[in-house]
Amino acid sequence: QVQLVESGGGLVQPGGSLRLSCAASGFTFGSNFARWYRQAPGKEREFVAYISPGGGSTNYADSVKGRFTISRENAKNTMYLQMNSLKPEDTAVYYCNVLLNRQYWGQGTQVTVSA
Repeated sequence: QVQLVESGGGLVQPGGSLRLSCAASGFTFGSNFARWYRQAPGKEREFVAYISPGGGSTNYADSVKGRFTISRENAKNTMYLQMNSLKPEDTAVYYCNVLLNRQYWGQGTQVTVSA
């Protein structure tokens, strides 16, 4: 079955960095677009970034452009989100997502940016 497992979240000070990972299984990861979303407390889930199957095309939400970098290693069935210059407003649960016959989501990983 399709499975997405995020990891790498944690507590970081403003200005710090984290790298999130999303391990995929149960489908042909390298043939599909993949995305990161996030959901802050009391807010709707929002798009963060996407990457094309081969990794040659990416897109970012304006709020993270220039600070976050999405990447993937298809040989490892893994997607990453490098987050630099983190701000308190980046605090959220981060989810990876793929669209196959329907939307699939991981369980999420908590990122907290606080002094």
